[in-house]
Amino acid sequence: MAQNTPAAPAPPKRRLSWNDPFTRGIIYQVLILGVLGFCVWYLVSNTLHNLAVRNISTGFDFLNREAGFAIGESALAYKPSDTYGRAILVGLVNTLKVAVIGIIAATVFGTLLGIARLSKNWLVSRLAGLYVEVMRNVPLLLQLFFWYALITETLPGPRQALNPLGGVFLSNRGLKLPTLQGDGMDWIFMGLGLAVVLWVLMAHWARRRLEKTGRPFPTIRFGILLLVLMPALALLISPQPLALDIPRLQGFNFVGGVTLSPEFAALLAGLITYTSAFVAEVVRSGIQAVGKGQWEAAQALGLSRGRMMRLVVLPQALRVIVPPMTSQYLNLTKNSSLAVAIGYPDIVSVVNTTLNQTGQAIEGILIIMAAYLTVSLSISVFMNWYNNRIALVER
Repeated sequence: MAQNTPAAPAPPKRRLSWNDPFTRGIIYQVLILGVLGFCVWYLVSNTLHNLAVRNISTGFDFLNREAGFAIGESALAYKPSDTYGRAILVGLVNTLKVAVIGIIAATVFGTLLGIARLSKNWLVSRLAGLYVEVMRNVPLLLQLFFWYALITETLPGPRQALNPLGGVFLSNRGLKLPTLQGDGMDWIFMGLGLAVVLWVLMAHWARRRLEKTGRPFPTIRFGILLLVLMPALALLISPQPLALDIPRLQGFNFVGGVTLSPEFAALLAGLITYTSAFVAEVVRSGIQAVGKGQWEAAQALGLSRGRMMRLVVLPQALRVIVPPMTSQYLNLTKNSSLAVAIGYPDIVSVVNTTLNQTGQAIEGILIIMAAYLTVSLSISVFMNWYNNRIALVER
């Protein structure tokens, strides 16, 4: 006859005692939260009291008032009669424009520098190393001043502007370029967006095809072809007119076309040259992290050094490169706030003008903090997603 298995003894009931580590931990956490809550309450109430005593209004109602100041460079339509909210939006778009272009250019240039540092050519590797060491150890603010002075002091005035190509003028007022104008631009942008979507779908199909058959597909070549053909096709079928606006000298400056201002050029040049030096070191360390056996296996397959780097080494190095590269992207975005030193109207510059006119200093600082926090978190989320996508999957 089977014996009954004795039931497991019930765990002892936890008693509220100071000698219990769990109880002490709960009490400590409650006390810390209470102290932090009291500090926040005191700071907020004290600030509101001081503002009320000085008859300084609080809140974000000022965003709906007329700004009354001009912005020298704007990717969006803006005039002084627009609201402060519109002005801040223009500053945010200007910041995003610099950040996006800077990240792309610094990644490409820094990757080439990182590969050059590992070159077997002594002169190429030493020049790349010299560039990296110099740019990393010169403060970014000084580099911005250098590029701004170089552009504004060495280039001629508008009447003596350099004219390397027809309709292109280079002077201390910036770079003037012809531009397309008209309602047909909407069709071109639609074609460009469709080309990007088709490129993404093609890349997904090519990856599935490579996994099944082992045959690669020239995705990059066809993608570039799509970026050229789709906007051109959209322009051909567009019923809207489109005209070429060529810049021309009128008085003491140029009118028409599109302008790349000295402030924007100096800021972009400084951010790219500075950040690309750090990107180069990230890429170099990522390539060196790939095992020597991978190089030898690629050589045994008869691959050239360029194809070896593109098809074998860099895809594996990405797993090491992406996390520190995220930090460099965040640094470039936050360093763009130095634009105020050379007069580029980014969000910091626009908000500074706003708070000087309205006196809403706290609200202005909160807007800047929220803007950079949102942009930085968006970059982090995207890079973390990409890092997880290329990570090795254990079976």
